[in-house]
Amino acid sequence: MSDTLTVAVLGTGIMGAGMARNLSAAGHDVRAWNRTAARAEPLAADGVRVVADPAQAVRGADAVVTMLLDGPATRAVVESAADALPRGAVWLQTGTVGPDAQAALAAYAAERGLLFVDAPVLGTRPVADAGQLTVLAAGPQAARAVADKVFDAVGGNTIWLPGDAADGPASRLKLVINNWVLALTAATGETLALAKALGVDPERFFEAIDGGALDNQYLRMKAAAILGGDFAPNFTVEGAAKDLRLIVAAGEAAGARLDLAAAGAARFQRAADQGHAAQDMSAAYFASFAP
Repeated sequence: MSDTLTVAVLGTGIMGAGMARNLSAAGHDVRAWNRTAARAEPLAADGVRVVADPAQAVRGADAVVTMLLDGPATRAVVESAADALPRGAVWLQTGTVGPDAQAALAAYAAERGLLFVDAPVLGTRPVADAGQLTVLAAGPQAARAVADKVFDAVGGNTIWLPGDAADGPASRLKLVINNWVLALTAATGETLALAKALGVDPERFFEAIDGGALDNQYLRMKAAAILGGDFAPNFTVEGAAKDLRLIVAAGEAAGARLDLAAAGAARFQRAADQGHAAQDMSAAYFASFAP
């Protein structure tokens, strides 16, 4: 196998753009497609071939990377390129779609003769841009050689998990991790909103917890964004609401009632409905002041 792969990247939003750039920087032949073409066009300056439709991207590809919002969007895009998909190509499904959708996508991949890898990633826009994502992966041994070349280009760490990709072991772990991250994000916003409502200087809060068990880097990072009014998206409010709905559904299906996640889903959706859907998920802070 050549060290250089032909890679199709379907979805070049907050995460996918950085992934495409880093694949190109690693020497791979990268073709990128995005539903909103203008968002993909800047990638041409980084040696990425921006194409007009998914079929152009996947034709002759060794690997297909999908980084789209949810399961239905991913299925629709891949189906639109079905006739151009090479049998035996490796499909790396990196979006957060939940175990049920992941199983359906794996079944479709089997029908099309594709090697399917359940491969959600951990990170934000700066992490993706730096090629330092953490990749959670599960899939057939036959896909590993190609998959690892892609993961080496986009990530700083790959964790291969045992189990069949159709069972979504990586997707399940991703939901567990996201549940924690989103709970911290929501709690940070609510705490700062409460401080504002009670007339408490937030710096006194940080002074009180400084260096103790209650202090952490993620709290500081999201609080700085809120207090500084910087809501440039690293992960959007809309995406957070979608993930929390997946988390609640997965928990219920497995017999776990997730009250905080359900409340969080409503909170992020309220912020989205206020007009913050495309902002960073820290903008869920404003949900505390919704009418």
